[in-house]
Amino acid sequence: MPIELDRLDYKILDRLQIDAAESSSEIADRVGLSQSPCWRRIQRLKEEGFISGQVAILNREMFGDSMFIFAQLKMGRLTDDERDRFVQAIEDIPEITEAYTLFGEMDVMIKVLAPSMPWYQNFTFRTLLRLPGVEDIRSTATLSEMKNTHRLPLPRG
Repeated sequence: MPIELDRLDYKILDRLQIDAAESSSEIADRVGLSQSPCWRRIQRLKEEGFISGQVAILNREMFGDSMFIFAQLKMGRLTDDERDRFVQAIEDIPEITEAYTLFGEMDVMIKVLAPSMPWYQNFTFRTLLRLPGVEDIRSTATLSEMKNTHRLPLPRG
């Protein structure tokens, strides 16, 4: 049975999505609670799995030029062992920032952070096409980033 959240839980979760470095006292002030009940709610939300971690979001522009490239992979038939090796390889490649299985003509979509097109061309031939089961790749390079957020849309409660 799903755990019920109330309006204050959603407000706390939204504040944490905006700035997880805020103290429980600052969050409490913003959501209309005193510090102790707010802290207890945050701990409960962590224990119940609504908060899976807290991280710093880095500004990728500070590290030089880069672009995101979305690549759709067509896969051949894989044994269970080959599939496990493919999934582990995807996990182990830091430039692949996201990966999803798909319904349709293509089987997997990955998001790659690339410093340049020549780098990506090399990455495609030396890395992606050598992954277990990869038969074809269709790539789309981004020109600009219009929106990039980690925030989930939450009910207003």
